[in-house]
Amino acid sequence: MYNFHFISSLFYETLFTFPFPSFNNLNFNPNFNFMGLRFSSFLSNSTVSSGPTLGELPESCVASIIAYMDPPQICQLATLNRAFRAASSADFVWESKLPPNYHLLLAKIFQDFPINLGKRDIYTSLCRLNSLDGGTKKVWVDKGTGKLCLAISSSKGLSITGVDDRRYWNYIITEESRFSTVAYLQHTWWFEVDGEIDFPFPAGTYSLFFRIHLGRAYKRFGRRVCNTEHVHGWDKKPVQFQLWTSDGQYVASQCFLKEPGNWTFYHAGDFTVEDGNSSTKVKFSMTQIDCTHTKGGLCLDSAFIYPSEFKKSKAFLNCS
Repeated sequence: MYNFHFISSLFYETLFTFPFPSFNNLNFNPNFNFMGLRFSSFLSNSTVSSGPTLGELPESCVASIIAYMDPPQICQLATLNRAFRAASSADFVWESKLPPNYHLLLAKIFQDFPINLGKRDIYTSLCRLNSLDGGTKKVWVDKGTGKLCLAISSSKGLSITGVDDRRYWNYIITEESRFSTVAYLQHTWWFEVDGEIDFPFPAGTYSLFFRIHLGRAYKRFGRRVCNTEHVHGWDKKPVQFQLWTSDGQYVASQCFLKEPGNWTFYHAGDFTVEDGNSSTKVKFSMTQIDCTHTKGGLCLDSAFIYPSEFKKSKAFLNCS
């Protein structure tokens, strides 16, 4: 969020501004590595005999500084001593990390959410993999950034043409999905998947992905094996992606499906939410309906919605 050297300079300036007694009373690991800088560099057993201690910094001062940090950094500093632990629990520290419309998210995700929880506990609750709409959707806040993420299961969450016909589709139990089940296509002439979500997304730009695997993975003697016997037809015509929003946004794209044996996130399109205080409806589809040939051997896990900025920071989203 902020330049590491800028934040660390705030700590160091504070240390030498407040008249605290001695470094010898420090009650934390002197080799603690803070943002790439080791505090041990400020300690000298032979030459330093007086000065401020981190353990005696005012709690309000510590809280004001760590409010500039990312949640993982705050949690790391909370292990130093009591002052840092208490400061890391301050409501105003975590208020800035929560999505701006977190009160709407709580009402949407939880039925009876305790009203007396502190902001840190609210943040922790939102970071869990929370189920929605009978378990067909998962919603969570990314621990490191506080950004909202959402997944929609292929089992009941998405509308798949012909999914009830076992000659073409089957559901497979697997450990490789957040929902423990994926839809497996053996073969079909008409491939069509539709979905929609009506949700109070915080303001920002989001990207929608389909998580797809060509081939059927399974365990054999404890090792992962992929059967690509039924994989065919995806190299003949590209798959078409479309996305619509309730405020008139529309995106269309196409892509050939490839890389058998690996889970791949295929980017369907982006949309922007201007007002996080109201619900946004998003409809989307994935089709390959050229009936001149069959296609098959595909596992469909879920549709995912991530903040668009994750395309630069999350390696697994840069596959398609």
